[in-house]
Amino acid sequence: MGRKILIVDDEKNISDIVKYNLTKEGYSVFCAYDGKQGLALALSESPELILLDIMMPEMDGFDVCRKLRELQIQVPIIMLTARAEEIDKVLGFELGADDYVTKPFGTRELLARIKSHLRRRDPVELAQVPDTNGNKQVYGDITIDSDRFEISRRGEVIALTPREFELMKFLASQNSQVFSREALLEKVWCYEYFGDVRTVDVTIRRLRSKIEDTPDSPKYILTKRGVGYYFGG
Repeated sequence: MGRKILIVDDEKNISDIVKYNLTKEGYSVFCAYDGKQGLALALSESPELILLDIMMPEMDGFDVCRKLRELQIQVPIIMLTARAEEIDKVLGFELGADDYVTKPFGTRELLARIKSHLRRRDPVELAQVPDTNGNKQVYGDITIDSDRFEISRRGEVIALTPREFELMKFLASQNSQVFSREALLEKVWCYEYFGDVRTVDVTIRRLRSKIEDTPDSPKYILTKRGVGYYFGG
């Protein structure tokens, strides 16, 4: 059985087309047609990735995403929507979404994004980033454990999305090198990104809120004004 993907979209014709193409690629795909059903399936079926529409009956995609992250379900979430307003994208990322695709979208683009996100969960891929202490990196009171795919602070595990984990791990491994937002999209997101570089800013802000004692005066994820971001631990 292939890797499990959940499609949550009330437009059945779109779900059927996406399911058909993903099944051809070897994925195990199941569908929900409203937000409440999607949330239930996400909890019962443990998919490895969720394609989540925004405008749905019963429960919209924002609420589903928020609830999943509150329950510390950290699988990649790609938002699917016909709404292209900037505020929707920012809100989706702030709630914990990992990516955002605007309808109509091409099958090749969607498949590329799915493969990219699933690679980030592959322990072989994760192990390619150099560690400073076996499979653990220790920076002050922060420990990055590649084997467990988790980050802890003072011994307490922090709930991160896969993208947040990868961003933190990448920056920490680069010896305080500064990266522009465009460079981080290339290095961490790992594909040509058809979106706004503000996704990096939102992910950085979300990451700081989880790992920093004082997010407005960060110790670990630092900003080089006019240039980009770097790790200061």
